[in-house]
Amino acid sequence: MQGLSLGSQIAVFLVEVLFSLYIIAVVIRLLLGFARASFHNPLSQFLVKVTNPVLLPLRRFIPAIGSIDTSAVLLAYGLTLVKISLLFLISRGAIMFPESLFVALGDLLKTIIWVYIIALILQAVISWVGSAQGNPVSPLINSLTNPILRPIRKVVPLVGMMDLSPLFAILGLNILLIIVQNLFH
Repeated sequence: MQGLSLGSQIAVFLVEVLFSLYIIAVVIRLLLGFARASFHNPLSQFLVKVTNPVLLPLRRFIPAIGSIDTSAVLLAYGLTLVKISLLFLISRGAIMFPESLFVALGDLLKTIIWVYIIALILQAVISWVGSAQGNPVSPLINSLTNPILRPIRKVVPLVGMMDLSPLFAILGLNILLIIVQNLFH
């Protein structure tokens, strides 16, 4: 960003932040649906209200495949593609179409991995603080991370009272992040 003008730097920042926030909302809704989390939770209700205006019309044309909300996947990818294309346009002066398709896929995969990493860290912090009871975020985080932690817990035993499965999950997700960054860079 050093070679960009002040206006271009601000435009890059706004595109990155605004698109990323909505993409994250769509991705979290997608992952919570995949994990069969409760949609009666206040955070779930917020995600539904924020994403429904775009998702409901898409669902008329794009059916779900099993437990995967295909319309949410395509929306997240489409928004990521628009974000990457705008960033190319601002920084390079042109939309690099074939490259944008590839970079957008990598960016979306990195977003999904980061959602899981942050959820695992939040889950650990909430468990250490001891405020998990009555916290509306805690059950959602548990629902979200359970599909990742369940297979690890079968292999990694408890050490005393410590569950080390989140640590191994975070390590594995960071390795996956490195792989994705190298594949899609």
